[in-house]
Amino acid sequence: MNPKRVLTKETIILHLKSTNKDAVIEELIDVLVASGRVKDRKAALKAVVEREKKMSTGLQSGIAIPHGKTDTVETLVAALGLKPEGLPFESLDGQDANIIVLTVSPASRTGPHIQFLADISRTLHDAETRAKVLNADSEDDVLELLAGEDAD
Repeated sequence: MNPKRVLTKETIILHLKSTNKDAVIEELIDVLVASGRVKDRKAALKAVVEREKKMSTGLQSGIAIPHGKTDTVETLVAALGLKPEGLPFESLDGQDANIIVLTVSPASRTGPHIQFLADISRTLHDAETRAKVLNADSEDDVLELLAGEDAD
């Protein structure tokens, strides 16, 4: 699934203000609300926070993919935030997260959610791509990099 179908310039934050996991989840949910992609902030936030309580979605290599499911959204929605200096996210490798991709998807649909998580994880697995994303000058550059296009 091409990230450009899920992420937009309006759902990317090049410099997250938050300094902890809970605050960054709220900041990314607020971006989805502001962009009109999430109508029920409370339900979306609850879904992501409850999922995070079960097991941290901090992966490794500076990547975290907090996600939740609620039928208050009709399709998969996502927001991406960058924190070059990193923030604690209870990651598998103990490293701070600096690329955070938050998704909310309908509870009644599994396919798009799993495919997006797999695709974004595969793309960000590449150290060079991660470095380019973190140093991107614009939201458009981030989108191009995640779609496998060179932003240079």
